[in-house]
Amino acid sequence: MALRLLLLEDDMELSDTVAQFLRHCGYEVTQCFDAKEAREKMYEERFDLWLLDVKVPYQSGMDLLEETRKEGNDTPAIFITSLHGAEDATRGFAAGCDDYIRKPFALKELKARIEAVLSRRYGTRDEWVLIQEPLRFNLREKSLYNGDERVPLKPKEAKLLALFLQRADRVVEKEEIFQTLWSFDEIPNEGSLRTFVKVLRKHLGKERIETVKDVGYRYRSKG
Repeated sequence: MALRLLLLEDDMELSDTVAQFLRHCGYEVTQCFDAKEAREKMYEERFDLWLLDVKVPYQSGMDLLEETRKEGNDTPAIFITSLHGAEDATRGFAAGCDDYIRKPFALKELKARIEAVLSRRYGTRDEWVLIQEPLRFNLREKSLYNGDERVPLKPKEAKLLALFLQRADRVVEKEEIFQTLWSFDEIPNEGSLRTFVKVLRKHLGKERIETVKDVGYRYRSKG
């Protein structure tokens, strides 16, 4: 199945050029031309990555991304913008983007940045991780399944499990967990973290997640 991209770009000619190129590269691309349309698509559909212009009708791409991040959606995002100042880039990363590309840009550079972000985020092109039959985790959806049944997890619980799976058998320090689970304007809560770990242990088994005293946690790939 092709990876799904949402492209928010109000310049129709540029949007068509980028979309055509990315489709040729094997991606499935949904085009949006204003922030309102993009927001609706973000809620209605699942995408592997968002490509967001900043200066678009109804709302800036930065404000749009910042709002979706506060709502718990951590879909990877790359800003495409004509803004060239260092402060603009800083603002973009603070809003929650994974990368930032300035216009004009080469289409091959955009493709390389997309691949780099997806590789960093998912760690692998294989979206499924087998925990132990019948438990499987979908890295792209950040969803845990018991057979065909989806296991209800809160967004931060799912993000924590994804982090553990990507760092399997290695100690994950609390600081990295805090940076991964909490956005820049949130205050990390160690009590909440312990609760998230407790929930995951309930689903995976207590032996799966080891507490490394005063440091962090280690997920064991074999229970």
